[in-house]
Amino acid sequence: MQAYEFINNLIPPLKLSDKTGMALAWMEEIRTDILPVVDQGNFLGLIREEMIFDMNNAEKLISEVQLDNQMCWVYSDKHIYDVLRVGAEQHSNVVAVLSRDQHYLGVVTMEDSIAAFADSLSIQSQGSVLVLSLFMTDYSLSEISRIVESENTKVLSSFITSDPLDDAKIKLTLKLDKPELRHIKATLERFGYKILDHYQEESGISGEEDRIGNLLRFLDI
Repeated sequence: MQAYEFINNLIPPLKLSDKTGMALAWMEEIRTDILPVVDQGNFLGLIREEMIFDMNNAEKLISEVQLDNQMCWVYSDKHIYDVLRVGAEQHSNVVAVLSRDQHYLGVVTMEDSIAAFADSLSIQSQGSVLVLSLFMTDYSLSEISRIVESENTKVLSSFITSDPLDDAKIKLTLKLDKPELRHIKATLERFGYKILDHYQEESGISGEEDRIGNLLRFLDI
């Protein structure tokens, strides 16, 4: 799940000597609105379609454009989570990937990152999703897993998000391998856990669009 594994080789880098008109042609060809700019193997930033349109001069060189997102990059050995984090912080649909000696290797798209993240969370597996609210000091995944497993259910994956209403609390999202949640919810509540929400998936759901859609829904809790 390292960044270099998800480099999209269909997105080429621009050079400073390239013209903005060529950049627009490439964007149209590969159906993107953003491209990386590289000089002698060094990542310089990103150029966006709207920036070129604002200039209204297809003959201008890339070197004459003030580039965006000079810090929109990760090292090649960083986890795909870091790609998602940097992309979100930089408000960019692509993130550059650099070697440890700062050499440009390529870019990873947010679409590919989300698909990889969905795989890591077992989104494609049938089951259900449960969202708990608890204090960080009370968090013990091993204890929660033990309770879930007492109902003959497995925790396939989990992740934590902060509670915007209470800094001391977290939201714990669990992906479970069983669609039926009634007994699990009752057992967790008996042990004092507060359940915020749940999603019971229907059988037959498949495909990349459904998986990514489910992931985004789960993250937007």
